[in-house]
Amino acid sequence: MRDIEIDGQSLSLEDAFALSYEHPTHGMMARAVLTDQSRSAMSASRSAIEKIIQSDDVVYGINTGFGAMSSVRIDGNDLEDLQTNLIRSHACGVGELMDPEHVILMMVFRANSLAKGVSGIRPEIVEMLIEMINFGIAPVVPRIGSLGASGDLAPLSHMSLALLGEGDCMVRTRTGWNRMTSLEALTHAGINPVKLQAKEGLSLINGTSQMCAYLVITILNLERLVMAADASAACSVEAIKGSHAPFDSRIHQHRPQRGQSISAARINQFVNDSDINESHSNCDRVQDAYCFRCAPQVHGPVIDLIAETRRMLEIEINSATDNPLVFVENDSVDIVSGGNFHGQNLALASDSIAIACHELASISERRINQVLDPNWSGQKAFLAKTEGLESGFMIIQYVAAACIAELHLLANSATTSNVPVSMGKEDHVSMGATGTYRSLKSTQLLSQVLANELICSSEAIDRISEKPGSGVSKIVYWVRTHVSPFDGDRAMTSECESLSYDLLSGGLQAIFE
Repeated sequence: MRDIEIDGQSLSLEDAFALSYEHPTHGMMARAVLTDQSRSAMSASRSAIEKIIQSDDVVYGINTGFGAMSSVRIDGNDLEDLQTNLIRSHACGVGELMDPEHVILMMVFRANSLAKGVSGIRPEIVEMLIEMINFGIAPVVPRIGSLGASGDLAPLSHMSLALLGEGDCMVRTRTGWNRMTSLEALTHAGINPVKLQAKEGLSLINGTSQMCAYLVITILNLERLVMAADASAACSVEAIKGSHAPFDSRIHQHRPQRGQSISAARINQFVNDSDINESHSNCDRVQDAYCFRCAPQVHGPVIDLIAETRRMLEIEINSATDNPLVFVENDSVDIVSGGNFHGQNLALASDSIAIACHELASISERRINQVLDPNWSGQKAFLAKTEGLESGFMIIQYVAAACIAELHLLANSATTSNVPVSMGKEDHVSMGATGTYRSLKSTQLLSQVLANELICSSEAIDRISEKPGSGVSKIVYWVRTHVSPFDGDRAMTSECESLSYDLLSGGLQAIFE
């Protein structure tokens, strides 16, 4: 069992993902563990909250209403009901349900944020979240409801209902996920429901955890897919017997953009030792189309975007994103209201990622077009063996184009759709929950376009007598574990989707480890 510390400062994207997707029921073991330091910090901030409750001070989020009703003072005898009412009233999300793994990931980020010890919540509440994570208990959460500011209120409220023993949960078993009432799920795990105390409900729901969950999976997907884009470009270069000159390191040393240089070096490595390249060293083709020649210049900025988004995300998942925050220093206590719940950083990143996915798919489809065009590939149209009688891979390109139409719609900004709420008190929101979910869907569509390119280029390479580059040879061999060579028209949905799924699962990276 691998212990992953929940301390509000050291959680990585990969460890968070492991807590959501690796589980003893799957034969893999990762367990969340709350550190003693975090437990002490939370206890200190909780003591500060309890002192305020006993005083006559009026402090937002502790003994007041919320949002536009923040000026309404709540009697001390009603503070527990205030928190329960907050959770119940805000649990009104709609739409399809979040995947249970995504919910678990959201819980990991909420627990880690609270573990920083500046939210005024009891350690027992965070320990309960961690127990649910470790037992594979995922509250049932409708996806739609967050505006990406004031935190992911509706989704996190559905999550928090389960701590009260209300609502339903999905429970992970060896055969999949089973739905049952939250009370049943907690009882089976030996966990008692809680009664939330002052500020605890607000601490649970006021944060960027749903946005982080979607964006972390998006980034992990895109890190795999940008390598896949370089791999598919290399295969297509070989498939049309294209020039390797655009990947010469000297070109990129004189425009030293980091991502561009990485992409060019990777493509160059894939096509290294190519007999195909040697066979046409004296041909009269001067320059290939931009979709080949400019691949590093298009793929490279995506590599840079991923690196910057990862940097920002690693900070975000280790941040306190609720409001107000409780700062305890010696005998001094400050309760400070701010706006760390605002997901503008996540929303803007998601907009850029959606555009990046569209661009990687768009240039990939252009390479598909050339591989299937006899004028460029020198092979039969659409790689059919009997032209006219067979359609070959004609519709493989159509499907890629249809995915790009979807990506085009998804590339529209979610961030610019601000709608003021709460009687104008919350007058600017990020729509980051919409944006990050959209970017996740974009990576899934991109994976299918790249898979379709690999299918076409692998088939074309198989029909060339000379040997391709050493890396390309490995890639084609891997493609053939999912997609059989063309021997006549056949339905190919399952093969196309299988290859796409393995791209997202890291299958391509594994062959080079």
